[in-house]
Amino acid sequence: MTGFKNAFGKIVTWMMVVPILGCAALRAEKQKNDYDTVTVVENLVIDENSVPIFPKKAALTTDTARRFSIDLPKRCRVDWNNQSVVSVVPEEKIEIVRLGAGDPLPELAVSDYDFSRLTAKQALEKLLDGTDIAVIEDQTQVEKITGGIQSGTLTDAVDLMTKMARVYYSYDASANELHLDNRAKWLIKMPRDESIIMALLDAMRGADLRNLLVDWSDKTVTFEGNYQTEREVARLIADVSSKKYMLAWDIDVYRVYPRTDNPIVWMNMLPAFGEKNIKMSIPGVVGRALVVSPEINTKTLQEFLYQQANVVLISQGTFVIPNGWQSRFDIGQCTKEERLETDLIIGATAKYGDYGGKKKIDAKIVLRTSGGELSSFDIPSNVGDNYVIIGIPTHSFVTTPETLISPFAELVVFMSPRVISIVDADQNATPLAGDALRAFLSE
Repeated sequence: MTGFKNAFGKIVTWMMVVPILGCAALRAEKQKNDYDTVTVVENLVIDENSVPIFPKKAALTTDTARRFSIDLPKRCRVDWNNQSVVSVVPEEKIEIVRLGAGDPLPELAVSDYDFSRLTAKQALEKLLDGTDIAVIEDQTQVEKITGGIQSGTLTDAVDLMTKMARVYYSYDASANELHLDNRAKWLIKMPRDESIIMALLDAMRGADLRNLLVDWSDKTVTFEGNYQTEREVARLIADVSSKKYMLAWDIDVYRVYPRTDNPIVWMNMLPAFGEKNIKMSIPGVVGRALVVSPEINTKTLQEFLYQQANVVLISQGTFVIPNGWQSRFDIGQCTKEERLETDLIIGATAKYGDYGGKKKIDAKIVLRTSGGELSSFDIPSNVGDNYVIIGIPTHSFVTTPETLISPFAELVVFMSPRVISIVDADQNATPLAGDALRAFLSE
């Protein structure tokens, strides 16, 4: 009995020791794991319970806020299911109005007044001598003017002298002060058609106007500038208003990855679509531009590419130019930031009209990056034709010595040009198709 008790006691004791040893092992393992996740940064112990500490940043606009733009969704979207190659837009007056001109000047008569080699302030002070109107320069004027006024009103005289001096005035009737400034602010009342608004905005930005405030709800643009700015904008508006046509391009940009270690066999397009649907082949320094019929569109092109490669749409958008002008499409505006091709710009100069006795779109398409021009193509085409630019290696945009991108991956650009016809305001504004389109093209 004693032997049994001793044996039983040993068994119980052993069973009690095992859990104790197991708990100790678990604690040791837990401590080991805790030490494994500890990081020391500048003598500070960082673990999973630590509060992150960030360095103080300067008070600058964040990148995402800086890139915010109301017009980007209008530029970066194409409705391929509702595209018309020719649309008609009624002509609308584009009006420019100066803001902050102040109160009307007093109705005073001016006669036999001469001035020679005086600044605007000096000439106006001489004119207003004997009145209680003070002339105040908000910015210093240095240009000298010479002239004379035989007869007219005070408003006519002030208008003449400030225009000669290339300055602006505003009158405060309550303070009897005539203020002179080198800069002024204007409001442009735009047409209702957003395509024309986009063309005007691009034209003004192309003239290096960067302070444009666009109100898309009431179709107005506010800008600020000097006398030269006003003249440039007035010239742009007059030129655009005189155009009968505008040209637009809808664009898809693809990155194409061949499924094998071989490049895309583009010659397969001929049996796939038929020779009649590929009208022209234009080589560039890099790549090649194909002029194709409407049978080759975004859908049929992707179906062809899927047979040989994986296709990724990396950018999509549209841009509009007045006839005979130039503009551009920035890939980086309408794609994700991490894309290799964000540096690419597609520029276009084009004119619609007579081309050897036929109505054609005569365009020059340029592909360029911050490193310079990549390639260019002179493309004459009929209304309704599309462009397919092929053979632009994706490695053209790789900036590192090595990359995971296949050497046979390439950029493919699909461009569909459109004509916007600007007609008298009393004519119908509808897309043209069928007999109406044929009649338009035969004019």
